[in-house]
Amino acid sequence: MRRCHFRPCIDLHEGKVKQIVGSTLTDGPGATPLTNFEATEPSDAFAARYRRDELDGGHVIMLGHGNEQAAKAALRAFPGGMQVGGGINPTNAAEYLDAGASHVIVTSYVFREGKLDEERLAEMVAAVGKERLVLDLSCRRREPAGPFFVVTDRWQKFTDLELSEATLAKLALVCAEFLVHAVDVEGKQSGIETDLVTLLGRWCPIPVTYAGGARSVADMELVHSLGGGKVDLAIGSALDIFGGSLPYKDVVEWRPSS
Repeated sequence: MRRCHFRPCIDLHEGKVKQIVGSTLTDGPGATPLTNFEATEPSDAFAARYRRDELDGGHVIMLGHGNEQAAKAALRAFPGGMQVGGGINPTNAAEYLDAGASHVIVTSYVFREGKLDEERLAEMVAAVGKERLVLDLSCRRREPAGPFFVVTDRWQKFTDLELSEATLAKLALVCAEFLVHAVDVEGKQSGIETDLVTLLGRWCPIPVTYAGGARSVADMELVHSLGGGKVDLAIGSALDIFGGSLPYKDVVEWRPSS
């Protein structure tokens, strides 16, 4: 069993580094998302920190418009070290790869009217190549104890794509990695979605990063155990660099107990 790898993040909203409860993001007029933290440091300062600590494979996520320059600044500060997502499509993907992104992360573009759009997915693969494409399969349950379904459009719309072994096996043929936010616990520091981590560890044939609810080193141990060492972990709001109580230094230095 390999160890769970910590994946750092930079979430951008209105050009600033923030930690937001993702499920509160909407497109409505005057809508204000629930914000856990807003940084005074620019995006590239966080990317430079991750570069110093050799934390590759993290992600820069643009939450809405007005984040393009901040995203590119972060990518330039850690060339080849971070992935980028949020509004990525075949026409703009190249500019982010040229700015230094290792991969582009795509979700809403490859879904239309609640269904996976095979044609759009093929366009993304043609534009960037399988080896530089990450599919965001962030998900939630329609009902308690039910299966997980992928959600799009700032996690507000359910698709009919169920997260299953067959789904992951099929999509693994056209991308390099998966990124999966547990939407119902993301940003809430309420503990991880254990069922989802277990399924990802059991089903994913390619690298996968889980995000949502992690708040302690014990949660890192839990993800390592439940995911069989195959599931990497992103932590945001809980970290002290984002206003939380979990020391960033402890996360960087963490090694599994078994």
